[in-house]
This record gives sequence, structure tokens and C-alpha cells, in this order.
Amino acid sequence: MLTSHLRSRMSLKFCANLNFMFTESADYLERYRLAKAAGFAAVEGVFPPDHVSVADLVKVREETGLEQILINIALGDAPEGQCGCAAIPGQEANFRKNLDKTVECAKALHCRKIHIMAGKINGPPTAQHDATYLNNLKTAAAILEKNNLLGVIEPINQYSVPGYYLSCYEKAITTLNEINSPNLKLMFDIFHAQHIRGDLTNAIRSYAHHIGHVQLAQVPNRNEPNTEGEINYPYVLHTLETHGYTDWVGCEYKPKAGTVQGLGWLRDFGYWSK
Repeated sequence: MLTSHLRSRMSLKFCANLNFMFTESADYLERYRLAKAAGFAAVEGVFPPDHVSVADLVKVREETGLEQILINIALGDAPEGQCGCAAIPGQEANFRKNLDKTVECAKALHCRKIHIMAGKINGPPTAQHDATYLNNLKTAAAILEKNNLLGVIEPINQYSVPGYYLSCYEKAITTLNEINSPNLKLMFDIFHAQHIRGDLTNAIRSYAHHIGHVQLAQVPNRNEPNTEGEINYPYVLHTLETHGYTDWVGCEYKPKAGTVQGLGWLRDFGYWSK
């Protein structure tokens, strides 16, 4: 088992995504302990599953000493809201309820970032979807500012989540510019970016001042970044650093042959101690 820790030779820091990693355990709380044992200092993930209380999550976070970097917004009970509802007309009250619930959870976990999910739609986006999304994000920005939290919006590719409202970087940037809040930024998931637009060097250069969080996985199979695929990750990660990103990178990939067995890329890329 790898027991090394992240070293400071480079500025990027890596957190384990507990929805994708350490799924060898069905116990969500146990994944925190496994991440700690593997050498991670921080985690990110979905809003706590229904059977996991916020109090239990706080307890395991304190037990392990792990930092909670990001959580996804609560999804609520509406079947159509399982990818969020920020862009879904008629779901404004549910969006506000889910956001308030997530803000309280984030504060309890000392977690600064919330992924605000837009939702899935049938057919192309309409002006009503656009207006709903913009208004909900304006509401969210004010709440986030009041609570000193950062919201991030993420374009998601249509191969992975067909029908997801936000699958265009230009729309994401236009929305962020219109709201113009320091508490609302872009989640730059390199896996989705390669699917949606490619040209990652210029994407990073263009979006650098909007980026509030980064995630990674290889394309097309969403495995570890050193597996066979389209992306040269040592180059891309260096490009992020060159353009001033010094925050956390979420490891949102599906381990190819076991989570711990697949962590060698962190050593190979120079981010873990030997």
C-alpha cells in the first residue's frame, strides 16, 4: 500500500473523489479512512447519502483529519432533479431548499466549495431554461457570498450525461461574466473539457481567471491519468500551474484495477514522495 504523502515540489494538490475512488468499500464513511490510509490529505464528493448524517460525516472527518474540499449540491427527492435542478423551470423552490441544505452541510464540514448542478433537460435548452439558470445562480451567488463559500458550475459532456443542460464552456463563461461574482467560478474538469472542446492548452489559458476547481480523468475510459488515452497529463497539469492554478485537483476517475493499486501516477508525475 502507498503510504507516502503529497510533497510540495509543485503547487497542485490532489484530493480523492469518494464517489469514484475507494468504492471497494460500500461504506461511505469508511472511504474517508481508506483515503487517509492511502496518503491523501483531502477528499471531495457528493452530498452525503441519505443513510449518512452530517454529524457522522463531521465525526469521520475529524477522526481522519482529512480536509473536505468540495461537495455536490443536495439533489432532493424529485426524480427529475438527480443531476441538479438549477436550470429546470418550476424547480426554483427545490433549488433554494437544496442549496440551503448544502450550505449548512458545507459549513459543518469546513468545506468551502459547492458544485451547483444544472440538471438534465429534454431537447435543446430554451430561453426559459437559460433565464431559470441565470436567476438561480444569482440567488446562489448572494447566499454563497454571505456564507464565505465558493460555488462552481461544471460543463458536463453529452456522452457521459446525455441531456445535461450545461455542456458548453462558452455558455458557462457568459453566465459567470453576467453574474460577475467572486463567489461563483468554473469547475474545469479536464475529462469533460477534452470531450466537449479539446484544445486544452488554449482552454486553460482562456479560462484561467474563472477556474475555481479542477478535476481529472483520462479520456475516453475515465481511468487514472497515466492510463492509455488522449490526454498528456504531465503537460496539462504543468500548463495549469503555469497559468496560476495552485488549488486542489479532484481525482474523479474510475480506478482501472483497484484504487490503491492505481495511485502510482502520483509518484510517476512527481506529486508523491518516493
